[in-house]
Parts: sequence; C-alpha cells; structure tokens
Amino acid sequence: MKFAILVFPGSGCDVDMHRAVHGVLGEEATLIWHTDAKRLVDYDAVFVPGGASYGDYLRPGALAKGSDAMRYLREFAQSGKPVVGVGNGFQILAEANLVPGALLQNKGLKFQTGTSKLIVENATSQFTSEYTKGEEITLPFAHQYGNYYVDEETLQEMEVNHQIIFTYQDEQDHGSVAKIAGVINKEGNVLGMMPLPERAVEEILGHVDGYRLFKSILKKVE
Repeated sequence: MKFAILVFPGSGCDVDMHRAVHGVLGEEATLIWHTDAKRLVDYDAVFVPGGASYGDYLRPGALAKGSDAMRYLREFAQSGKPVVGVGNGFQILAEANLVPGALLQNKGLKFQTGTSKLIVENATSQFTSEYTKGEEITLPFAHQYGNYYVDEETLQEMEVNHQIIFTYQDEQDHGSVAKIAGVINKEGNVLGMMPLPERAVEEILGHVDGYRLFKSILKKVE
C-alpha cells in the first residue's frame, strides 16, 4: 500500500508519520510537498500531519485551506480513498469542510501536551476496525487549538450517522463539545482527530494504541 504524507510549510509531525507508516508498518510512504499535491492521485491513502501549517497565522489550518493543494486533496477524498488529518491536519480538514466542525482554542487558552484516554465510539469504520466499541485507549496530544465545536443540530446529525469516532474518557477534552476527539465525514473515508496515533506505535514511545489505527486502514484497502 502506498501512503502519501501531505506536507505544508510549518508541518512538524511529517517525519513522525513517515516513521510510523514506513519504519514500523513497513509500508511505502512518501512525503509530498504541498506544491506537488497533484501526485496524490497515485497513492492509496493520504495523511495530513500535525504541526503549524503556515505558522498558524490567521488561525490553524486557515491558510492551508486556501492552498492549491486542497483542490487535489478534495479530489482524492471524493474518490473514496482514505484521508486522515491529525492535529493540525484535523484543523485543516475542518477548515476545508472535509469533516464537520471547527477547532477553537483550548479551554484555558494555553498550549497543552500529554496523554489522553479515549473511548472508541465507532469500531466499524475503516479507521477503527482493529479496535472494539467502547474500548479505552491511550494516545499522546500536543496542541493549543484542540477544542472541538459543532452546533447542536450538527451534533445530533453526527450521532445518527455514527460520525463520532473517538471521545475523551478523561479531563483532557480541552472544552470539546460532547468530549469529541475524532470524527469522520458522512461518507466515512475522511477522519480528523486531535490525539496523535503516530506517536503511539512502538513500546519505546510508551504507548502502542495508535498502531491499530494504521492496521485498520491497511486491512480495509488490502
């Protein structure tokens, strides 16, 4: 399977993502600079990694949304292939309306980092089939804009469509509506999440619960 990792100026977790996909899973992974995004069509899945795209000027993900790369990312998503945005990647997907909602500043208005305990709310998606529904997992996080927001009407629609994938079990929800940590689009092929699965794929990192997210994607595509 061929993974593309879409890199914007200021992306900071692209190397972590490449390590997880290529170094740990042993799959082909290529860092694709945003000006080369037309190459995405040649890949089986796209990751949009964390960091601070375009320095988070204006607001996180807003300038990336206006990049020419988004045309190709939208086309890729519309083809039905899997797209995963993590951290700043989630913010980019939300700004581009590829997943519902918006990311606001954390409650307390400070950058926060650590580990969070999550509940797997949907274990039937192509990103979570290696988990079980209701399972508690642990993933790292590092962000200032991790406060997920949707209005009540959209939240109810997401619940009906089983679009809520992960919720926070602990107090590390940063103010997020319904303690949401990760969501998918209606079609089920685009995932946005704030915790960092690529930093939880090896015992040496302290946690391995992120590994099964990558395995879920592999199983679906293969």
